[in-house]
Amino acid sequence: MYHLAQLNVATALSGDAHDQTMAAFWDAVPRVNAQADADPGLIWRLQDEETGNAGTFQIPGQEGMIVNLSVWADVAALHRFVFRSMHKDIMIRKDQWFAPPTAPTSVLWWVCAGHRPSVEEAWNRLLTLRQHGPSPQAFTFTNRFDPPA
Repeated sequence: MYHLAQLNVATALSGDAHDQTMAAFWDAVPRVNAQADADPGLIWRLQDEETGNAGTFQIPGQEGMIVNLSVWADVAALHRFVFRSMHKDIMIRKDQWFAPPTAPTSVLWWVCAGHRPSVEEAWNRLLTLRQHGPSPQAFTFTNRFDPPA
């Protein structure tokens, strides 16, 4: 059985993911996370024990980049959460907090049930998408692939 992993990254406008310009974003994070945690489609999300979010996780060499990494039951569950929940209402304001992307900032891929991807693994999937385009190893909502047979 397979589940859907996702990584989404964004670079803070200020260069410091925790400065005052990011306050409204960080204020919304606990509410969005609580909604995700209550969603029956969420299997797992990256979070530290202190804050309950992934704000302390970094990708080496990518200062100011915020990481969101999670595993979902399937594409439909993730799509519902991203586009039909409070998440959408918050992310329509992303231009207030994040630099405009110059390359894809999110990637999807299938993982064996029970697998929890590392930040490094997820970053490598995003780099694969950026370098080679959508494939069964790294894809998007628009260009998705079925789980392995």
